[in-house]
Amino acid sequence: MRHIKTELPGPKARALIARDALVTTPSYPRDYPFVMSHGRGTEVWDVDGNRFLDFEAGIAVCATGHAHPEVVAAIRAAADDFVHISSDFWHERMTALAERLVRLAPIGEPALAFLCQSGTEAVEGALKLARYVTRRPRFIGFLGGFHGRTMGSLAFTSSKYTQQLGFAPTMPGVTHVPYPNPYRPLFRGPDQGKAVLDYIRMLFERSVPAAEVAAIIVEPIQGEGGYLVPPDGFLAGLRALADEHGILLVFDEVQSGVGRTGKLFACEHWGVHPDIITLAKGLGSGVPIGAVVAKRRIMAEWKRGAHGNTYGGNPLACAAANATLDLVEREYAALAAKHGAYFQGRLRELAQHYPCVGEVRGKGLMIGMELIEPGADRVPAKALCDALVTRAFHNGLLLLSCGTSTVRFMPPLNVSTTHIDEALVLLRTSLDEALQGVRA
Repeated sequence: MRHIKTELPGPKARALIARDALVTTPSYPRDYPFVMSHGRGTEVWDVDGNRFLDFEAGIAVCATGHAHPEVVAAIRAAADDFVHISSDFWHERMTALAERLVRLAPIGEPALAFLCQSGTEAVEGALKLARYVTRRPRFIGFLGGFHGRTMGSLAFTSSKYTQQLGFAPTMPGVTHVPYPNPYRPLFRGPDQGKAVLDYIRMLFERSVPAAEVAAIIVEPIQGEGGYLVPPDGFLAGLRALADEHGILLVFDEVQSGVGRTGKLFACEHWGVHPDIITLAKGLGSGVPIGAVVAKRRIMAEWKRGAHGNTYGGNPLACAAANATLDLVEREYAALAAKHGAYFQGRLRELAQHYPCVGEVRGKGLMIGMELIEPGADRVPAKALCDALVTRAFHNGLLLLSCGTSTVRFMPPLNVSTTHIDEALVLLRTSLDEALQGVRA
């Protein structure tokens, strides 16, 4: 059954896009002209009645799919009680969520939580906490990382130069080091994780005094940088290095957390505990919410008024987060592991027929497919990647890219194998069309 019934964008979509252009900032990085009307689960419809499979899920936000009835019911119940009370006060849903986060977060010892509205705010909170507690001015971040767009988090964001272009100077004191990438190694030797750790040690000896470093902030699986899975032993090595020098270790799990990788948190794949963890995106199934969870002995050092916000702990957001965690704990993290393994297996089968697919990688439903120039030595195929994302939209599949030439797949955690199979048919068609267009 063909689900795209009009040209894209259709007439209603074109009209809304034209209106929007007169009143909305041009800074939004919109990849293709999708104008949403409504969604259910993994399916979404545009204003002209065209139906799509959503395999980008609001950039890994819609963890439980669109309009999940349990999440919607929780939000409605909260709205019936009250829509807002500031974090200056208490309410049941906020305390219940904090209780749950400190129980679930892989900190390894008693913890405390701070609630906010977004990933960038969570990262800002983690940076402020690290600097406040250690009284140290420096940080280590990673090339390819994405941690947000506010001036503190932006200092760490380095997945695309356009994110920092025009905003210098950002927060001082940040040193970037390579993120280990076995597919595109920057260092000699088979163990890129060890090589990066050795590089950091060299910096500590020559230019970055370890005694001045407050924290190392890292994505356990790098998101915008290319959906990179680090080598085994890398995160444990960072933990040991941080402990050696009294440095705090911050895991940014804004994109990889809340069941996305088949476990509640990506770092659990390696059994490594951070001092601080940041969460957002999938935590609220689309309702804006973020969180910082840290070891109690660290966050307890914050004095009254040291950090705060107006909307943190909003009752609607907390209700959505609690309902989301109900579903993820009960079923969806396990589904992400099961269906993610199925999806990756099917993608690797597809790769055998397409020399332009260099690597399929990921964990759970955080999957990257890197495209390369056929016949070349792993040369990124950026034009092909862009063309594939565009053709997929026209065929009814919503995707996004990351890194230089990687297509990322991040459907809702409850995506069915039926929808995965349908997406693979659309993906193959779109890849054939993109290859033909690039060659023309």
